[in-house]
Parts: sequence; C-alpha cells; structure tokens
Amino acid sequence: MVHYYNELSHTFSEYLLIPNLTTKDCFPENVDLRTPIVKYHKGDISPLCLNIPLSSAIMQSVSGDSLAIALARSGGISFIYQSQPIEKQAEMVSRVKKYKAGFVVSDSNLTPDNSLSEVLAIKEMTQHSTVAVTEDGSPSGRLLGIVTSKDYRLSRTPLDIKVKEFMTPFSKLVCGNESTTLQEANDLIWNNKLDCLPIVDAGQRLHYLVFRKDYDAHKQNPLELLDSKKRLVVGAGINTRDYENRVPALIDAGADILCVDSSDGFTEWQRDAIEFVKKKYGNCVWIGGGNVVDREGFLYLVESGADFVKIGIGGGSICITSREKAIGRGQATALMEVERARDDYYQENGIYIPLCSDGGLVNDYQLAIALAMGTDFVMMGRYFARFEESPAPLLKLGGRYLKEYWGEGSNRARNWQRYDLGGKGGLAFEEGVDGYVPSAGNLRENVEATLARIKSTMCNCGARTLSLFHEKARLELVSEMSFREGDAHDITYRKDEGTD
Repeated sequence: MVHYYNELSHTFSEYLLIPNLTTKDCFPENVDLRTPIVKYHKGDISPLCLNIPLSSAIMQSVSGDSLAIALARSGGISFIYQSQPIEKQAEMVSRVKKYKAGFVVSDSNLTPDNSLSEVLAIKEMTQHSTVAVTEDGSPSGRLLGIVTSKDYRLSRTPLDIKVKEFMTPFSKLVCGNESTTLQEANDLIWNNKLDCLPIVDAGQRLHYLVFRKDYDAHKQNPLELLDSKKRLVVGAGINTRDYENRVPALIDAGADILCVDSSDGFTEWQRDAIEFVKKKYGNCVWIGGGNVVDREGFLYLVESGADFVKIGIGGGSICITSREKAIGRGQATALMEVERARDDYYQENGIYIPLCSDGGLVNDYQLAIALAMGTDFVMMGRYFARFEESPAPLLKLGGRYLKEYWGEGSNRARNWQRYDLGGKGGLAFEEGVDGYVPSAGNLRENVEATLARIKSTMCNCGARTLSLFHEKARLELVSEMSFREGDAHDITYRKDEGTD
C-alpha cells in the first residue's frame, strides 16, 4: 500500500530566522566560516575542511578549471564536471593543481589576420584590455605579439586594419620562461616598466600572462584552499558507468576529493561506485555521494562508505525532474530530515558525516537558511554560472550581457550517465533546460558580498562559527504576507539623480 506523508514539503523561501542575543565579540570580522567536507570521528578534526561553505555544481556550464581556480583562491571548492571524456576532465584537474598564483591563462586571443574591430569586440566581451596575438588564436598558441590600448587610436586607426599591422611584435616584447617564478616575473615587470609579462616556452608558445595589477593578488587571498604542497584544492565528479577507468585518471591528475554525480543517489549503482573507490583506495581517497532527500537514502550512502552526502532532488533552477517524473522534495524539508538522521548517526556511532545542500538556492538569504538548518556547505550552479570565470559562453542580447546556462539533464549536455537507471545510454527525455543568466562579473567580488551577508546574519543569531549557528539558529515558518512585509513595500521608488 502506498505510503503518504501528511505534512507539506517546504522550501528555504518559507522560513525566517529569529534573532538571538548578539554579544560584543560577535561581529562579522570575527566570524569563522571554516567547515568540514569529509567525515571524521568524534573528538577529531576533519582531514579536509573548506574555508568558506561554498562549492560549485558538477555542471558543464559551471565547474571548469578557471572557476575552480577562482573559487579555491576564495576558500571554496569546485567539482570539475564529469560529462566529458576522461582525459579532458583529468586535464582540467591537472591545470588547477599546477596553477601558480599570479600566472593567468589568457582569455582574450586573436590571430594576426583579425581586425581592430575584432579586438574591440573581444575586449568588450571579456572586459580585458590586453589581447594576446597567437599563430592560431588560441591561449596556448605560438605568441606573435600583444595588443593593448596603447597600440591604436580609435579616432585615427581604421577598424578594418589587420592586427599584424599595429600590434607590438614578439621581437619587441619582454618575456619570461617556464622556470620564471612570480617574484622574478614581478621584478621583470617593475624593472622594464611593463603592464603585462608573457610567459612562453622554448617554442615560443604562450603559457601565461603576468600583470602589474595582480602584483599583490596573492596577498589578497588569505582564505586560499591549499593542500599540503601549497597547491589549490579541487574536486571532481564521477558517474556510475565508467568509474573504474575515470577514478584512477582523476587521482593521477591530483583530484583531492570525488563526488558521484547523480540526480538520485539512492541506488545500487551508486553504492557500487562508492564501494569500488573505498576498496581500491581505502581512506586515501575521499568520495561524496548523492543526491538523496530522506533518512533512508542518507543511511544507505553512509553505509556504502560516503565521506559526505549531498541532498536535493528537483530544487535546482535548471532542473525539471519533479515536473517530468514526479520525483523530488522541498529542499528545506529534505535537509531537515537528513540533518536529523546525520545527528542521530553521530550520537550512535561517533562519526560526523558532513552534509551538502544542493539546489533550491537563488538568493543569499536562502543560503543562510540552509546553513542554519544544518548543512555544512552548499553546492550551487546558477550562482556560479553568472561569473566571468565559468566556462559558459558570454553573449550580448537586447543590450544585456548574459551567460549561457544549461542543465546536465538537457539535450545540450547529453549527460545521460547522471540519470543512469541501468539501461542503454542516452536520454529518453530531458530533465534539465537550456537558458541564460545575467552576467555578474568576477567571482571574488560576488562571493565576498555573499559571505558578508551570511556573516551578518550569523551575528544577529549570536553565532561566530557554523557549528554554533547550527546549535543556536531559531527558525520560523512564515506566511507569504510576512515576506511581503519584510521587503520594501507601499512606496514609490526614487529615481536615480540625473535621469528623466
């Protein structure tokens, strides 16, 4: 006989926090957001922690190597998407592990036969004024020159002129080589009064650019998430089909932690994948499982060996699983049940299993609610897809800059492995959509603003750490009218000065 749940399923948007006493030592600069990401025994410390409770979703349009670098430098972690050939994913992981602070892979590249108009177009799209001119127009091609705003005058230079006619040629460039350290690169920049120093190999192929403006960048990232060898920490997604070949390649590339990428983690296929990793590597390799929405699913993955558990089905902005298959649960209700199961498991077994809330997060206040409800960190797709570091294309439509954003269950992603039910490969129907999100600039500034709001919320709740936030938070289910009252209302907004 069918089992009915009589209570309504709720989302984060239906709750508000009740303030606690804010003590004099509880102010934003004093808040510590460090959080565990893998399981540990009572009395011990998690062997891997995040400095901020943010991770990026295992999606083609989100978690590439550039975003993984930017997020790790801010203290969080990315899980490089698995819906690509094994060698390509391993290359992305390797690039993150080999990243050197201050050394930037060029994202503005043209050939000598491009025109000034194309220079202006790529500058407008990337918002970067330095364009590398390579033989094939790629970021790693043979460097032939550099174009900056000093190389042309818009009032006099024809827009159809070829780049090769006005660029600064390679023969006149000061360059570093593959062994150049950041300190040596900065010395070359200052001694030669440069704005940009290309780093090339013996074959003149471009590897990195070092900019004068980034001189102090490495000092401005005190929360960088680093491994024991001072390399950035990065995760990688795997599926339940080719894990026997994919996992070894990712580990060899340097992945610090894995996560099974699945819309429904309460399956025997996921247990097989997790048990394979644990049997082959033991506790030398960490792996998360998911997604689940209840106690039974949580316990199943924990007993399979999962080092963290991911929660959420149907709540993502790009996900239509609930509509297509009638499967899912309100994210707040799912998190509350799994959080209780996690706490019971901890009391009974003395092992703490970190939780990751995945989906149902649009605004920063919802992120704060998720953390208050007991998640240790959150995973977000739309939030990170907006940033210039995401791998999704940037385009201009109707006068607005947008980033493309598509779900892993869409025909565009063709990630049928994520929805594996043991049958033949391929998507019988879509469980994700293809769309756009407004471009929001760079990751660092947006993450800093998000963290500022979270810290302020925690201070209002009298909590200086996330563990105290879990203990002290008081939540109330509120009506729609309460939310309307809590926003600006019953006024006419003042127009900006100088506008009609």
